[in-house]
Amino acid sequence: MKVLAIDQGTTGSKAFTLDEAGHFAKVAGFEHAQHYPQAGWVEHDAEELLAHVTACIAAAGPVDAIGIDNQGETLVAWDAGTGKPIHRAIVWQDDRTKDVTERLKAEGAEDLTLARAGLPLDPYFSASKMRWIIDHVDGAKALLQQGRLRIATSDAFFLDRLTGEYATDVTTASRTSLMSLDTLAWDDDLLKLFGVPREVLPEIRDTTGPFGVHERLPVTASLVDQQAALFGHGCARAGDAKITFGTGAFALGIAGAARPPRNASGLAATVAWRVGGKGADFALDGAVYNAASAINWGRGIGLFSQYDEINSFDRPSALSRGLCFVPALSGLACPHWDRNAAGLWIGLGLDTTKADMMQAMLEGIALRAAEVMQAMAGMLPLAATISIDGGLANNPYFAGFLANALNRTVTVASSTELTALGTARMAMRGLGAGDLPPLPSPQRIHRPDHPLTDDLRGRFAEAVTRARNWRS
Repeated sequence: MKVLAIDQGTTGSKAFTLDEAGHFAKVAGFEHAQHYPQAGWVEHDAEELLAHVTACIAAAGPVDAIGIDNQGETLVAWDAGTGKPIHRAIVWQDDRTKDVTERLKAEGAEDLTLARAGLPLDPYFSASKMRWIIDHVDGAKALLQQGRLRIATSDAFFLDRLTGEYATDVTTASRTSLMSLDTLAWDDDLLKLFGVPREVLPEIRDTTGPFGVHERLPVTASLVDQQAALFGHGCARAGDAKITFGTGAFALGIAGAARPPRNASGLAATVAWRVGGKGADFALDGAVYNAASAINWGRGIGLFSQYDEINSFDRPSALSRGLCFVPALSGLACPHWDRNAAGLWIGLGLDTTKADMMQAMLEGIALRAAEVMQAMAGMLPLAATISIDGGLANNPYFAGFLANALNRTVTVASSTELTALGTARMAMRGLGAGDLPPLPSPQRIHRPDHPLTDDLRGRFAEAVTRARNWRS
């Protein structure tokens, strides 16, 4: 048995094969353009994304099945008759509907979204942008009247064009704010709240499909990239958790077979996966909007040149020296959900160096992740060890500081591609595989040697408070 996993992410698409002996190999990779038509707007060319997905399939060679993971909340609208997009894909980072979600909050509608979908009101999730497309994109209303308008997360666009199946899976549907976590179906009250017609939406299926056939190859898995990473980390029991440090930082913890209760922690309830017609497994989700995107921004403005320059620092932590960075370059997600927050350095002096600023930036990303995990620990019997992956996980200073910020052991996955690995393993599960190949052992283990004091945590919390609501 050999499967192809396509990891269609925010900055690019990558493809890997996995066989039953555990051989995991990259076969293709492509970057795609980022479009910023206005401040706060982020778009992708949906046809470019699809072209890269099909190129990944062509590069794979003989395989038995395909699995595809997607960006989660990124949205595409297209003509069902021609298959052509009518607008660029609107990316999960996009905040063009901030005024809509703020108005709905003021009207008390967040009670409904939390009770049914498990999600706070934020433009991060797809529903408000679906309505924006109907109201603002040329031709959308005409296609709706003709019964030809399709608006869905990017996975459904890929599947429609590759296999002719207009479908999504429960993990992706759970990121829209339109699916009830109790019924795992589109919810009439949520559809009414956001003004999204049911007929534009895809069918919701299990994470393991089936999702149709592309050139004789079955698509046996489709899921959100972060849920794929959770599976790739080997998380299976309640309390198992991972953090992926990619463009943003995304924490997921297994909650079990019962949906998490409504909570005031700022965490989102979501579906981890549903396999083989069995009951769904649920998870708690917490996002930090800016992780690697902040680091890349720092590099772009000249704070460092080579990544190995920020692997270690000669001075004590920037936090202990009174220098904080709040990575709110796109606002603050969990647990604050404040799109008006702004990135902030505080504690700068005439003696502050570029290295100090980057040290504070790494620490700020770790501290924001620690805020998310602290909220999660209040709801789950969180495991003593947290598994991390993504590009930042390979930075020794960052991983060590994160262990101290969490006061938990941090294991760094030996593969930087656990999202694709999880997708491949889920595709094998969709083929009916019983025993999956063993997961690789961690590359490094970081144990807390200087856990942060309450005073230091309070200092960072004060910096976050100062960054909040700045843009309004």
